[in-house]
Amino acid sequence: MCEEHRSGIGRRAVFLTGAAAALTLGSVSFASAAGRGEQETRTVRGTLPPGAPDFVYVPVEVPDGVREIRVAYTYDRPSVPAGTAGNALDIGIFDERGTELGGAGFRGWSGGARAEFFLRADDATPGYLPGPVREGTWHIALGPYTVAPQGLSYEVTVTLTHGEPGETVRPVYPPERAKGRGRAWYRGDCHLHSWHSDGRRTPAEIAALARAAGLDFINSSEHNTHSAHAHWADAAGDDLLVLLGEEVTTRNGHVVALGTDPGTFVDWRYRARDDRFGRFARRVRGAGGLVVPAHPHATCVGCAWKFGFGEADAVEVWNGPWTPDDEVALADWDGMLVASVRGGRGERGGRGWVPAMGNSDAHRDPDVVGHPQTVVLADELSRRAVQEGIRAGRSYVAESARVSVAFTASGGRGEHAGVGERLGVDRDTPVTVRLEAVGAPRCTVRLVTDQGVLHTSAPLPVSGSGVVEWRTTPSYAAYVRAELRHETAAGPLPGVPAALTNPIFLGRR
Repeated sequence: MCEEHRSGIGRRAVFLTGAAAALTLGSVSFASAAGRGEQETRTVRGTLPPGAPDFVYVPVEVPDGVREIRVAYTYDRPSVPAGTAGNALDIGIFDERGTELGGAGFRGWSGGARAEFFLRADDATPGYLPGPVREGTWHIALGPYTVAPQGLSYEVTVTLTHGEPGETVRPVYPPERAKGRGRAWYRGDCHLHSWHSDGRRTPAEIAALARAAGLDFINSSEHNTHSAHAHWADAAGDDLLVLLGEEVTTRNGHVVALGTDPGTFVDWRYRARDDRFGRFARRVRGAGGLVVPAHPHATCVGCAWKFGFGEADAVEVWNGPWTPDDEVALADWDGMLVASVRGGRGERGGRGWVPAMGNSDAHRDPDVVGHPQTVVLADELSRRAVQEGIRAGRSYVAESARVSVAFTASGGRGEHAGVGERLGVDRDTPVTVRLEAVGAPRCTVRLVTDQGVLHTSAPLPVSGSGVVEWRTTPSYAAYVRAELRHETAAGPLPGVPAALTNPIFLGRR
């Protein structure tokens, strides 16, 4: 049962059986007219049971002549036994255009990061979109992320301020191309959070940290909102390309929409069982972006990836400081590589393999922007060129700008291939795999193939620079990729990576 009480306008109960995808409560009404500058407030109280739907909508009847809408909410946090989820309630809002999947009426989302927000034509709380407060039925969206056994009691207060709407802000977006260095290796961090979602840094502060970390490009990836898109123009420059996107945060995993058209919103209100992810993956690509499942084996509630990788353009195998779930993500990705070559699909054009990438997922101090970072070979420092390099797998992941890797394979007659490419030689042709490393003192180089780890080097010199060579044939190794690992304490597990490369494929198609 979901019980709802509305302060000042009577009392009613709304009954819910089962766990439907969403529930709409009775509407909250305001006076049809009020004096300029006057405010009206209504409060809604209710209780959600365990097993409540993913989203509960509170309709708000907004009259004509409203300048600003302001929403505040609270909910109880009772004590729960160890190992039991407590209460967590997200919030957002949709305007008079409705709540249909796809987001025509989407006006903002702050998840659980804020206790209140406002919207008006010329301004809005970070996470929300400025614009006129038009007459019609708006909907406050409540997302019970987790519900304690005692239930979740909430209170939502809506305040309308009447008056002239004010001038609507015209958004300005960052350019899609920076000066760059022509065809070169560019460093980027494509998973970052500002105060437009649950981060604590401004776009300007993130940009300063990105420059200090030696990055050439970043991607705006707020949870379930694109409100930050119009706030990056001043942070971009000839030395820093700012791509625009979103971290689509569903209850069955998170996916980074990387480099979409400015102003693109991607809905998140579905689970894997709803069979809707493909529609929104196509939405991302239709808006010029890449689909990148994030931290697919993370252990936080709702973070583990359950949509499969058939729609993925790349996958995040390294997220922030290296943890056991990254090790699992790396092993899972390697298993996908093995399946792709043994199924005869080790070609990117046929979506037979999914490149790996790494990002910081930095939110606040002490999170380090650019740890790790994806290093991409691109024809120029532009949105399209960087995306093409990531999609093709011409990239590796480094723990910082201090680490650089050159990874190649060559045949006996001058054939040559780099990371993400194919060396087209016969099955029994001798192949030399060569890795040159800089900035990786005492790191061990592991060369991994579809047969497993086939070569482990001695530790690199304390200078951090060194060369490792290994000889094989395509019949022995269908692909080879490299891992640079720091020294580890005694035990069977490898050390924390300094760098991971995408594979070089060996042999003819």
